[in-house]
Amino acid sequence: MRLQAVDVTLGYGDRVVVDGLDLGIEAGTVTTIIGPNGCGKSTLLRALGRLLKPSGGQVLLDGKRIDRLPTREVARVLGVLPQAPSAPEGLTVADLVARGRHPHQTWYRQWSSSDADAVAEALAMTGLSDLADRPLEELSGGQRQRAWISMALAQGTDLLLLDEPTTFLDLAHQVEVLELVRSLHSSAGRTIVMVLHDLNLAARYTDRLVAMRDGRVVAAGTPHEVLTEELLRKVFDLEAKVIPDPVAGTPLVVPVGVRH
Repeated sequence: MRLQAVDVTLGYGDRVVVDGLDLGIEAGTVTTIIGPNGCGKSTLLRALGRLLKPSGGQVLLDGKRIDRLPTREVARVLGVLPQAPSAPEGLTVADLVARGRHPHQTWYRQWSSSDADAVAEALAMTGLSDLADRPLEELSGGQRQRAWISMALAQGTDLLLLDEPTTFLDLAHQVEVLELVRSLHSSAGRTIVMVLHDLNLAARYTDRLVAMRDGRVVAAGTPHEVLTEELLRKVFDLEAKVIPDPVAGTPLVVPVGVRH
């Protein structure tokens, strides 16, 4: 497993959000965590990215305890895009992406041609080369998300954690971002873990789904294995029909009503 949560308990103060959770992320897969609001999805992702320390259990990165690894070493292999990231006003796309190179710099090794090459490659991969000098606030929502993903790519990591990368985007921009995520996986075999709310988009762009409720994993597997009518009732209190997506052949959730 590339990334593992082993009997992990997470919370804020005295409030436990995730309790005794086990999860393994296989190398070279796109995994999406789904579940109702407040179930612990983003909290779990923060722990996997070493942004939140477990109060119990441990997170393993390539078999090693992530909390015992040097911060710079972790940043060289794992990129994290949190919810609704913010940047200083006036920051250009190129300046933002260049920040992804910080883990590779030291007092004796400052900016180099390899850093410039990494930034240029990240911009090209996300289709932002022509917008490199544009301030972030002038971009569309989809372009801004691509810029943040580009920064994570500039880190040179092959493991990406994306917390709700389509939040606040219209459907076209959601598809734009997820097509990018899928191409990053298919072109370089990157391991990607996302949190998404849209079940149908999650099913279409994901190799594996992890369904959570009340801080625990209820089901994990392929979209066909996880997105069943029974699971939708159990996890989301939702009565729905699950039919084949006419475009992708993946499960398509058609809501019927809320289960009481």
